[in-house]
Amino acid sequence: MDEWDREAGELRAEVLRLRQRIAKLLALLRLLVALVRSVGASLECQRLPEGTDKARLLRAVDHSRPFLPIRVALRAVGLSASRFGAWRHSRAVCELDDRGSCPKLSPQSLTVGEIRVIREMACAEEFRHVPTGTLAMLAQRMGRAFVSAQTWYRLIQRNGWRRPRKRVHPSRPRHGIRASKPNELWHVDTTIIRLLDGTKVYLHAIIDNFSRRILAWRISDHFEVASTAILLGEAAASSIGAGEPPKLFTDGGVENFNGSVDALIASGLIKRVLAQTDVTFSNSMIEAWWRVLKHNWLFLNKLDSIATVRRLAAFYIEQHNSVMPHAAFSGQTPDEMYFGTGSEVSAKLEAGREEARKRRIESNRATGCGACVAKEAAA
Repeated sequence: MDEWDREAGELRAEVLRLRQRIAKLLALLRLLVALVRSVGASLECQRLPEGTDKARLLRAVDHSRPFLPIRVALRAVGLSASRFGAWRHSRAVCELDDRGSCPKLSPQSLTVGEIRVIREMACAEEFRHVPTGTLAMLAQRMGRAFVSAQTWYRLIQRNGWRRPRKRVHPSRPRHGIRASKPNELWHVDTTIIRLLDGTKVYLHAIIDNFSRRILAWRISDHFEVASTAILLGEAAASSIGAGEPPKLFTDGGVENFNGSVDALIASGLIKRVLAQTDVTFSNSMIEAWWRVLKHNWLFLNKLDSIATVRRLAAFYIEQHNSVMPHAAFSGQTPDEMYFGTGSEVSAKLEAGREEARKRRIESNRATGCGACVAKEAAA
């Protein structure tokens, strides 16, 4: 009797351990089911191109068959009975786990040899100077791989092949020359604006490098050789401070190289520097401002006359100079940078951001859902 009691006690302990293990497994299973339902993981409308993935899933289904009906197991993973049968059949007759699909079922697929040739040529140093599209045609001319350029691009991207085309020569300067004070560097340029009837309007302007302020501008319905000299006179008359004459960055246009401008240069009022492209002393600042003016404002309106362009340009230049803050100036406007009247703007904005953060935290802490309120009340 004592022996039976001892064995019964051991059996009860074993049953208890099994129940605890089953409870843990059920809890883990519930978590996995909740995760699958949350992210929508299913094999419906999904492909498993690798044979190893298919074999792993088939083994899992086979292991579950003593405990679950086959239809329940297939429904759990979103696998149809016909697809399951096709996979089992392909596993029985084809062991090409390294292939995305059976070559007999997809006879138009590239062969292993063709893929190897594409990889070797795409990654070869001797072809680093050949663009990928041209390389695909070159492979055909060489008789090595008769494959379209689109397939080359797709294989290179899908397999992560890296072509040996790392750039060695440095890129063009990302930032041009920068002034340290107002009226140190000026940029002058002319842009053309086309009206609705096809006629052209010429917009001339001078921008200060330090403040990005438009110092002078004018619009005309014809190209004026004297435009630069007129603008320089207006900018010099309204400029602040005294000291070294500003350096003027210009392109090689005739409006910037003529007797009137040469006279201003000779008088010592300004110094002229010929701007170039893709170098630090380029005229990119005013050229970039032309794009901003056109695409942010002018092209949003119907440009039917020179009067319309003049009115729109006057509005935007006034907004640019005195209203719109510049991120490069910590929130100051070009006028404030040029005249030195915005030194307190950055501190005010930082104080405002800090105050907004405090109010945001207080507001969020004071607002809670029903669960938060109930939890605080219970505490």
